[in-house]
Amino acid sequence: MEDYVNIFVRSIFIDNMIFAYFLGMCSYLAVSRNVQTSVGLGLAVVFVLGITVPVNYLLQNYILGRGALGWLGPQFVSVDLSFLTFIMFIAIIAAMVQLVEMLIEKFSPTLYSSLGIFLPLIAVNCAILGGSLFMQERNYANIGEAVSFGLGSGVGWFLAIVGIAAIREKIRYSNVPAPLRGLGITYIITGLMGIAFMSFMGIEL
Repeated sequence: MEDYVNIFVRSIFIDNMIFAYFLGMCSYLAVSRNVQTSVGLGLAVVFVLGITVPVNYLLQNYILGRGALGWLGPQFVSVDLSFLTFIMFIAIIAAMVQLVEMLIEKFSPTLYSSLGIFLPLIAVNCAILGGSLFMQERNYANIGEAVSFGLGSGVGWFLAIVGIAAIREKIRYSNVPAPLRGLGITYIITGLMGIAFMSFMGIEL
């Protein structure tokens, strides 16, 4: 259990997708104009990462990896389908994003309209694919660790986009110099938030 908590906390604060790896910046910058929309997209990303990372973990370890098909019989031990990794990971992500899109459209049409094109674009959000590729690279011991990493990565992305949205709402009432208004000041604030999150790197987990 301690390992799961460590992975979860580390993926939120230390290995944050936005501030440590700059993944998913397009949606982060485009949708973070108000908190309500950011919360909706952030929760969608949490759901997609929380589902796709463990599903892709099972896919990697029981179908795609070298020797992963050994459970079918000794004649399959030498089979290596790792060349299908990218396309299969993306297929799983696209399917989950389609599910999220249908659910949001059914239960929250207003949020669906606010998110616009950025909701289906979660399928090509590099933070989502990055979660599965980091899972593969780090070779987690079991599916529980993969779930902890997926949920933690989603929560970290959620905190980042909601945090910047809250700040952007507040600075509308501030006297920001004209050349920095809009994305200019957003880049500066993102850099400062990234520096703030770097302080968590000194924590021993």
